[in-house]
Amino acid sequence: MKPCMKPLLAASCCFALFGIGDGTFAAVPAPQRALTDAHALAAVVNPAAAPVPVRDLFFSRSNAGAAWSPDGSEVVVSTNFTGRYNLWRVAATGSWPVQLTQSDDRQSNMAWSPDGNWIVFQSDQAGGEIFDLYAVPARGGAVVNVTASEDVSETRANWSPDGHTLALERKGKTESITDLALLDWATRKVTVLTHEKTPGEGWQALTWSADGRTLYANRYNAGFTDASAWRIDIGSGKATELTPHKGQQLILMSAVGADGATLALSSNADGIGHAALFDVAKRSYRWLDRGPWESSTDEFTPDGKRLLWTLNADGRTDMFVYDLATQASSKIELPPGVNAPVSGAHTFAPDGRLLVSHQASNTPADYWIIGADSKATQLTHSALASLTPTMLPSAQLVHYASFDATVISAFVWLPFNLQRDGRAPAVVLPHGGPTGQTLDVFNRTAAALATRGYVVIAPNVRGSTGYGLPFQKANIKDLGGGDLQDEVYAAKFLVATGYVDAQKVGITGGSYGGFMALMALGRTPDEWAAGVDLFGVTNWLSEQQHEEPALQQYDQSILGDPVKDRAIYERCSPTSYFAAIKAPLLVLQGENDIRDPKEEAEQAFKALTASGKTVQAHYYPGEGHGFAKRENQIDALERTIAWFDRYLKGDSSVQTPQ
Repeated sequence: MKPCMKPLLAASCCFALFGIGDGTFAAVPAPQRALTDAHALAAVVNPAAAPVPVRDLFFSRSNAGAAWSPDGSEVVVSTNFTGRYNLWRVAATGSWPVQLTQSDDRQSNMAWSPDGNWIVFQSDQAGGEIFDLYAVPARGGAVVNVTASEDVSETRANWSPDGHTLALERKGKTESITDLALLDWATRKVTVLTHEKTPGEGWQALTWSADGRTLYANRYNAGFTDASAWRIDIGSGKATELTPHKGQQLILMSAVGADGATLALSSNADGIGHAALFDVAKRSYRWLDRGPWESSTDEFTPDGKRLLWTLNADGRTDMFVYDLATQASSKIELPPGVNAPVSGAHTFAPDGRLLVSHQASNTPADYWIIGADSKATQLTHSALASLTPTMLPSAQLVHYASFDATVISAFVWLPFNLQRDGRAPAVVLPHGGPTGQTLDVFNRTAAALATRGYVVIAPNVRGSTGYGLPFQKANIKDLGGGDLQDEVYAAKFLVATGYVDAQKVGITGGSYGGFMALMALGRTPDEWAAGVDLFGVTNWLSEQQHEEPALQQYDQSILGDPVKDRAIYERCSPTSYFAAIKAPLLVLQGENDIRDPKEEAEQAFKALTASGKTVQAHYYPGEGHGFAKRENQIDALERTIAWFDRYLKGDSSVQTPQ
């Protein structure tokens, strides 16, 4: 579980304060979301509808990052073309991809050297999340491990302008902090640049100054509720905070103007994450967006005259280009869904072409290039022919009231040709995190279930990002409390549509979603007919003993001190409710998971087996947190479908593999 290092900034679900640039704040309304009439949802008629083969879902490729070549003629992509996330090179004009690396282990966060000769990337072993940095010649050749450290994880390589040095992020296996370091390309010597002392704090290397004398970075806390932009002098190591502030504010810098005088960043000083330009000398903000939803900045165009920024409106994102001279923004036209800059790489080619990602609930993620004429050209084509959008139900955005009238947003997938007779099975999909958000992305689990007759809902419960800082903090010291009720009321919403049988509702999720599935079955046992837990937390106290140190700090930022607040840890642990579980449970777990370790899954399986509950567990060798190998992804989803077919549809002929 646990969030990614750079979580989405949150947009408020209640009234918040909005900074107007002079240190004062004015009240602005949060997003107003009208409740959805559940009975108004209608299934689409599609005579050609059929269950999509699970194998087709995973043989449709996934992507894990991309990066421009220095001259803009090519793009390197991490994709699982062969069932493993390896590096492939493709011409920017479109061509058959050329494989550069071959490994069983996932490879990502590519950085092309300024001279175009090398591509540096990160890779761990068997999902263990101790990463080394590797380099492969851009034209192909032997891969070189440039850090080769067993107990230190090095990630996110960032080349200096002259190509002599790599900035990187460095974290010891037994440490909870992430520091910045410099690697001399010629000697491979690594020198630590920052020396963080606060447990759980981390540094994110962002960009170099043009002369290579300065490194810009973000420093963030364990709970991802506070961050600030910094400037570090390479020669002396002196770090200067550029955005000092009172209290906790999540200020995340994304880019720096050519002269270093202007920062592109987002700030939730008003409770809503908004995109802005920040004048370093004046410490003043020019807000690019004052709307009710969260927004974030990305990169300046190569000529420095425009800035790319992204708007996240209730789980669907769009990109805009802001003109610094006219102070006006224009939208980049792409199909609806999740349109986003390429993560962790230079978004713009030297001539200003833009590399972006597009996906939607019925469309796998692909990379697109936006030309100077604003024309969008699809670069990659990930979907198999069987996965045309017309054959997959689209997610519908809905809003329902939870137990305390809190408005919850969710995506719903209705099967084609569904009859409103109250007989359909349904599955609730809680997301990971808890500081995360379900977006309108291509969801293989939802697609597989919906094309097999299941109504599916994925809610953004309290604790989610995307709906304001108060909403994000609404489950602090209450995991499996109000947020669980939001999941329960998602199921009630589905029953209210007239399609769903209340006795045929299941729940499944990974990470925090797996924890939620366990809590649901134990704390609200009468609401669920079956559950599938993928690498979820069973006991927060044992989790503290076995998980990775930085994530221990993250858990404590939400649950408190495990000694002082032991009662909270016990109340929020699924083990406290195992005796009440009635529904059959399937547990799926990677053996090398450092986030929600194997001990958590084993604990659940042993306890439920001993008490005579219906439970099965399956462990995947060579996998960490989440399953990266194609055969394991297929196996996990097939097991999940078989479990629900047996216990929600009542098909006794279905046997889940042992």
